[in-house]
Amino acid sequence: MARIKFVDVTLRDGNHTVKHQFSPELVRDTAAALDAAGVPIIEVGHGDGLGGSCIHAGRSAASDQEWISAAIGAVKRAKIGVLVAPGMATISDLERARELGVTVARVACHATEADATEQHVRRARDMGLFTVGYLISVGMTSADRLAEEAKKLESYGAQYINLAESQGHLVPTDVAQRVAAVRRAVNIPIGFHPHNNLGLAIGNILAAIDEGATFIDGSLKGFGGGAGNAQTEVAVAALKRAGHEVDVDLFGIFDAADVFAKAVAPHPMPAIDNDSILMGYANVYGGYVLPIKHAAKKYGCSPRELVLRLGERRVVAMQEDVVIEEAQKLARDSAQQAA
Repeated sequence: MARIKFVDVTLRDGNHTVKHQFSPELVRDTAAALDAAGVPIIEVGHGDGLGGSCIHAGRSAASDQEWISAAIGAVKRAKIGVLVAPGMATISDLERARELGVTVARVACHATEADATEQHVRRARDMGLFTVGYLISVGMTSADRLAEEAKKLESYGAQYINLAESQGHLVPTDVAQRVAAVRRAVNIPIGFHPHNNLGLAIGNILAAIDEGATFIDGSLKGFGGGAGNAQTEVAVAALKRAGHEVDVDLFGIFDAADVFAKAVAPHPMPAIDNDSILMGYANVYGGYVLPIKHAAKKYGCSPRELVLRLGERRVVAMQEDVVIEEAQKLARDSAQQAA
């Protein structure tokens, strides 16, 4: 059985669910409850990480500084972490976060673009931060390519590799294959961050652990992009039930989930609806749900067909122009077929 380090991402990835509108008070109260439950790492911030508040990604209700300060002031044992996406987060953003008390930096990039992280990873290590190489959308490339990218992150100084299954597209055998390939390629720990579009987040966690993953991400009540993340309280219970060692108190995490649910009310809990299932099936990033609906309505095409086309195009985050381009093409094709 494995010894698992749990990373709760409610206060960062969960912010996607409410369009980045978490208040500092919600962050403070939830961080305190997670800390009391024994969660060792709590990630906070805009859904897209440091520097994420912008017109393109969504303006937030509070600043990075306000969220970080609220979390730092609320915890006694837990480490506070941030997501750092080069191109969105600058080195200066990272330095300011360190000054505020952040001790974990998870430096993120698309699964095939580890080269973009070198400067940020090296600077994070220089500042004494626990530094993670974070590969996003691992279902959009092969296990062998992931292994190559992970080796780059290790060479820059990453202290563990986190594999993010951002679209909720993979099944347990896919996850096992990718984790095993990365484990063979590097000499540092492996982490796993699932999404739940096909209802497989917990099963995928167990598959990842069977192949050697020792850091696991989850979110209270499953809050997160798309259909949400693995639900922290479910994941902790399932891991303990499977016999793994997790230094998180089960009843304490239940209490934390209640604190968060009360703070976020009356916002509805994430659910696996038809849109989420289709996005996971087609391997399309969950953040495209609203742009797809808007484009389909504007250009008079089928939103379902548009999702499938975007999956074939292998779109990544922040490509809303491709959504419009494909909607226009689909509308023209439909008109020609009807003529």
